[in-house]
Amino acid sequence: MPALNEADCIADVVSSIPVEQFSSLGFDTEVLVVDNGSTDGTSDLARTAGARVVSEPIKGYGQAYQKGFKEAQGDIICTLDADGTYPASMLPAMVEKLIDEDLDFISADRFRLMTNGVMPRINKIGNSILNLTSRTLFRLPFRDSQSGMWVFRKHLIDKMELRSCGMALSQEIKIEAACRLQARCSEVPINYGYRSGYPKLNPFRDGTGNFLHLIRKRFQRQNGHNHQQLPCNEQSISKD
Repeated sequence: MPALNEADCIADVVSSIPVEQFSSLGFDTEVLVVDNGSTDGTSDLARTAGARVVSEPIKGYGQAYQKGFKEAQGDIICTLDADGTYPASMLPAMVEKLIDEDLDFISADRFRLMTNGVMPRINKIGNSILNLTSRTLFRLPFRDSQSGMWVFRKHLIDKMELRSCGMALSQEIKIEAACRLQARCSEVPINYGYRSGYPKLNPFRDGTGNFLHLIRKRFQRQNGHNHQQLPCNEQSISKD
C-alpha cells in the first residue's frame, strides 16, 4: 500500500485489512505500507495500526509500488490505495478466487457497482478514455484499466518489465500480466467508496501522462524495444 500524507485515514485503512479472516483461511498475512515521503506522521500511525512500514524517498505512485513489490515477503500480493476507497473486506474472497480458479492476476472493477457521485465527473471521463485506449491498443481484457486494487502471484513481478514510476503503473501492470505474459487474469466488481482526506491526483496531468504512456508502450511493444525508465518527477501517489 503506497501512502503520501494520509494521516487522516491510514490507521483506519490498515485496521480494515481482515488479517484474522486471512488467518482463519490458513494464510500468514503481512500488511506493508510504503511511505513515499509523508510529513504528517503517516508512518507512525501505520505502524501503530499494525503495518510494517518501509520508506521510498523518490516520489511516485509506481516508484512506491515497485519498492513494495521488492519488500513483500508473501507468495501472493494484494494491493490497495491508502485513502479508503477500496474495500479491504473483499481481499480474502479475491485471494480464494485466485487459488480456486488457478489464476495469476485479479483486478478490481470500480465502475460496474459505482454509486453516483463517488468519483468526480472529470475523473470518470478520463478513465473512460484511458479504458477505451487500453482496449483498442492492447486488447486489454479489463473494464477498468486504472484500478489500483489487485491480487496476484508474486512470481509475476520477476517476469514483468515495469518501467513507470508514476500513475501509469496501474495500467502497465495489467498490460504486462494480460498481454505480454498472457497470464491467467480475471476482474471482479467492487463497491468503490469516497476517499478520505484531500485528493492528490491531478486529472489533466496524470490523465495525459497515462495516455501518452499507453501510446509509447504500444509503439515500443510493436517495435520490440525495451524502453528505459525515466527519472521520477514529483508525482502524487493516491488515486481517485
